Amino acid sequence: MKPTIAITIGDFNGIGPEVVLKSITSKIIVNSIQPVLIGSYDIFQYYAKKLKIKADLVPVNNITTKYKSGSIPVITVHNATVKNIQIGITSPDAGVCAGASIERAIKLCLDKEVDAMVTAPVSKEALHFAGYNFPGQTEMLAMLTRSDRVTMMLISKTMRVALATVHVPIKKVPENLFIDRIIEKLDTVSTSLRRDLGIAKPSIAVLGLNPHAGENGAIGTEELEIIIPAIKKAQDKEINVMGPFPADGFFASHSYKKYDAILAMYHDQGLIPLKMSGFDEGVNFSAGLKIIRTSPDHGTAFDIAGKNIANPGSMISAIQLAASIIEQRKK
Repeated sequence: MKPTIAITIGDFNGIGPEVVLKSITSKIIVNSIQPVLIGSYDIFQYYAKKLKIKADLVPVNNITTKYKSGSIPVITVHNATVKNIQIGITSPDAGVCAGASIERAIKLCLDKEVDAMVTAPVSKEALHFAGYNFPGQTEMLAMLTRSDRVTMMLISKTMRVALATVHVPIKKVPENLFIDRIIEKLDTVSTSLRRDLGIAKPSIAVLGLNPHAGENGAIGTEELEIIIPAIKKAQDKEINVMGPFPADGFFASHSYKKYDAILAMYHDQGLIPLKMSGFDEGVNFSAGLKIIRTSPDHGTAFDIAGKNIANPGSMISAIQLAASIIEQRKK
């Protein structure tokens, strides 16, 4: 039986609806899952016609509504219509619809009416306009599912990168690094690699915060005071972890190939190399979340919205990963 996956609309002024529709109508996805779209039936229909994507969309009130095989059910959670669309522009309406879609998809997962959820890209600014005051979707999902230990992990064909800090200004990264937090992240990632990805004995590399990983305190003391003690305590808990490694040399020497995952200290440190190695295939996975959630690793791309040129590769990969984790957890 195909797994049922809720897929949110994202920001409807961006490429969210486009990559969702392109993904669910691709041969590789059609034959592997039953999608349930969450957002606005009118807006999904608008984009399907505009972009000439053949999709048999059917409006439904809930997951139990009957529909014919091969159809794609759409649950409308906000009364946004075509009149509300402002392609390429940040708007409160899009934020409200995006936020409501996330909330409904979470509820469907918690109620076990669907097996997982995949979120299309959102505009943090639009979500803030709509009253959703979260740094990003991951933080919103963690709070609404009451998940205490959630770690953002980006996955591509070449590497898996988890983040010690996520949507934090660079100047505030050091003050957000704690020994217990790093240990928690390492434990969450190690557990997820085994449970969700089927890696029996995962190994994790930890990057330093400072250039040259601090060079024994000459270029910063965070490694000596926080990161190294955290690594040692994690090793005492039998987590297979090594480091801290200077980030530039680690990626330049392809050392990432030796490890099942990497823990980066801040957002761009880990995600720049990951996205350079596979931008159209990367997936954001929320490790430690009480439900299964993935998303593409790109943003709303307002500059190309509505032009029918958005690449659905990352969204397809996100759906495939969600389906894979569903199956892995059954074992």
